[in-house]
Amino acid sequence: MPDSQQFRNNRFPISLYRLQGSFNFIFFLILVGISAGCGNKVTTRDVPINTPDAFSLPTGSYELEDDWWKAFGDSELNGMVDSALFHNLELKSSWYQVAQEASNVAIIASERVPQVFLELQGGASRPVPDFVGGENTQLSLRSSYEVDLWGRVKQSKLAAESRLKASYLDYQTLAISIAGEVALTWFSLQAFMEQLELIRQQTEYNEQVLALIRARFASGQVRGVDILRQEQLIQNTREQSMAIQIEVKTLQNRLAVLLGTAPGSLSLPAESQLPELGPLPDAGLPMELINRRPDIQSSFHQMEAADREVAVAISNTYPRLTFNFTGALRSNTLTNLVESQAASLTSSLLMPLFYGGRLKAEKRQAEAFREQQIQAYGQTVLLALQEVEDALNRENLQKERIGYLENQLNLAERAFQQLRVEYLNGSIAYLDVLVTLDQMQQLKRDLVNAKLDQLLFRVSLYRALAGGFPTPNETGGEFTMNENTIPIK
Repeated sequence: MPDSQQFRNNRFPISLYRLQGSFNFIFFLILVGISAGCGNKVTTRDVPINTPDAFSLPTGSYELEDDWWKAFGDSELNGMVDSALFHNLELKSSWYQVAQEASNVAIIASERVPQVFLELQGGASRPVPDFVGGENTQLSLRSSYEVDLWGRVKQSKLAAESRLKASYLDYQTLAISIAGEVALTWFSLQAFMEQLELIRQQTEYNEQVLALIRARFASGQVRGVDILRQEQLIQNTREQSMAIQIEVKTLQNRLAVLLGTAPGSLSLPAESQLPELGPLPDAGLPMELINRRPDIQSSFHQMEAADREVAVAISNTYPRLTFNFTGALRSNTLTNLVESQAASLTSSLLMPLFYGGRLKAEKRQAEAFREQQIQAYGQTVLLALQEVEDALNRENLQKERIGYLENQLNLAERAFQQLRVEYLNGSIAYLDVLVTLDQMQQLKRDLVNAKLDQLLFRVSLYRALAGGFPTPNETGGEFTMNENTIPIK
């Protein structure tokens, strides 16, 4: 993970590993196992992005907690997020991916120690000759060890460790996303349920108005078309109720899957309402965001792993020195196996000469992949900064939008009351009342949607600012890990 103390000129230097090797081949053969002038030279490379010193809009003063969803003060939401973090199948799958990467580190690290195995050979010949020097039965202990002259195995292990860290940080990013999706789905459900209750009240009121119009029509005070228009308004509100119920059922199924249960099996509380928003959190500095967000850290470690793979590709073009030891018991018959012993120690030097350009192509491929990861890291940083800026701007402007909607609703209610009185006095036609009534009811529904949007913008801001947090999979849960270490931070 990059240290903010290392940043200079608003750029992010990364270490590029270059294998610098020069040796005298004859001298190397004489002094087997000694590497002359071999090592890793570290250079730097700037990631092609510039970061601002601060965000464009002011933010709050309190520090956002790791479990940011608790800032809404909604106990139902807190329980759902806890359940999702424990039971969500996608999150569990991601945790097993971390376990695979941890095992991969152990697999690559095993190349740094000698490989030892026991071999038993047997054979039979007819007629039975005396196989001097070529016995039929042999029990041997063999060992093979490659001297890591150019750091190939070391760099492979470091690359695997970087990928392990990236995998764990991807898991942390997914946990944040799942918590955010649960919050978005739950708040949307609450808003739709509130809209259903609002439409129910509006339908009841519209039916009362319809009864009044019919009574006035019976006395010859209004036209029959006024009844048709009011009935059309009632049908319109009922149609909107059906559309919202479709969304409610869909959101319930989506929430069930997030919680790791079958769609259709989730039961929700009978009554709930959207929470009130608290003050904005302190967004901090862009540089702090870069050091906090797990997706940015993951991209950095992916870039670091790609850099080390370049060193591996370069080392593949250099000679490999391998030592082999064999200790054996040999005999023509199994009963005389212990009477003859033999031991041998051999070494081999493998120098790649001609591979049809494959090794150079692998090196160019590794370098191109590293460059791709550098650009991907820069893009990840830019997108993270965009998410924070978008969330701050949306919430700031949404407050003004809600104010305008509330003013419109207030004016519509006043206009409706005045037009209603004039209609009852026979001064105006019912059409003017109907239009204003429809507008007033639609504004009430729009206001609920606007408040929901404001909550969703706050969720987006919390997600954009959030860092990693402990999950049940890491702190016990139902998983047990092997001996490979999974980094927590």
